[in-house]
Amino acid sequence: MVNIPEYYAGKNVLITGATGFMGKVLLEKLLRSCPQVRSVYVMVRPKAGQSPQSRIADMIHSKLFERLQDEQPDFAEKVIAVNSDLTLKDMSLSQEDKAILAENINIVLHCAATVRFNEALKDAIQLNVLATQKMVALAHTMKHLEVFLHVSTAYANCDREVIEEVVYTPPIDYKKLLDTLDWMDDKMVSVLTPKLLGERPNTYTYTKALAEYLVQQEAGNLNVAIVRPSIVGASWKEPFPGWIDNFNGPSGIFIAAGKGILRTMRASNDAVADLVPVDVVINTTLAAAWYSGAQMNNRPKNILVYNCTTGGINPFRWGEVEHHVISTFKRNPLEQAFRRPNVNLTTNHLMNQYWIAVSHKAPAFLYDLYLRLIGREPR
Repeated sequence: MVNIPEYYAGKNVLITGATGFMGKVLLEKLLRSCPQVRSVYVMVRPKAGQSPQSRIADMIHSKLFERLQDEQPDFAEKVIAVNSDLTLKDMSLSQEDKAILAENINIVLHCAATVRFNEALKDAIQLNVLATQKMVALAHTMKHLEVFLHVSTAYANCDREVIEEVVYTPPIDYKKLLDTLDWMDDKMVSVLTPKLLGERPNTYTYTKALAEYLVQQEAGNLNVAIVRPSIVGASWKEPFPGWIDNFNGPSGIFIAAGKGILRTMRASNDAVADLVPVDVVINTTLAAAWYSGAQMNNRPKNILVYNCTTGGINPFRWGEVEHHVISTFKRNPLEQAFRRPNVNLTTNHLMNQYWIAVSHKAPAFLYDLYLRLIGREPR
């Protein structure tokens, strides 16, 4: 088999979700580590008055791409923004763009998704299931496609004790569910949601499981791979240590703890915090697409699934996370910290509620009162 840079050389790659946290790192790593890639098409929607082209231009001039800029000053010429909105009919693609993608794309890396745990079921279905269905349909029109890679989550099947690298059948037929939700109003869907979720904790994990099964069912003759990362955090090494662009997920918890805002969290000290650096996930993604694509003519019958996790081989427990986060911020205090960092982890619901009242709500109430007394509106 050719090595990874050799495989991507001369290829045209299509990425969805390129403006998201993982998508940015994926785009940067692909261009930097596979310098002979021909073009990278990125599906981007207009936002806040910005065209897809201007959004991409702003993104690739950020600090994340500085190393790439130094190594390959002309890299931006390879990035082609495609005006598209995955939630709209035909993904809002023009006939011209459809034809271009059908004629040119060799590899699809589908990363776009909503990662909000509390997303309304209809919205989560729209972004995580229907958008995936549209991307699979688009992939079927691509004449030279070698691999379709779908980024899922290790928690898609969190209702199981053991999660193997296979696609599991969900408890409900996704086609019937889509037909049913189509005529239901939001209130009815809200009432029905807990029953549909079953033992899954939120709409995110539920819809990602449906999307995996949809990909399996509708792939047909497509060469498909699925990557399931766990909790994706800041970069480990590439393009530089500690890069992150948002306060979602673990980063939000760490910053809140460092500022002294978060003082209690319901969690077990012994539970594994399955954190995986974003660059590890991206390396896995590019390697998975390479492995499936390079042996396209000798591929296995089943879809290859990759659980990209750390807890099984290098368990890092929440108690350890608490210790390291607090000790780090005590040595290196954040600017405008509200209080001295200190977090209590407890599995006891009543104790957690007590600490929320004492350490969160009471100080917030007193601070709001102080703001009113000095003539300022509480935030």
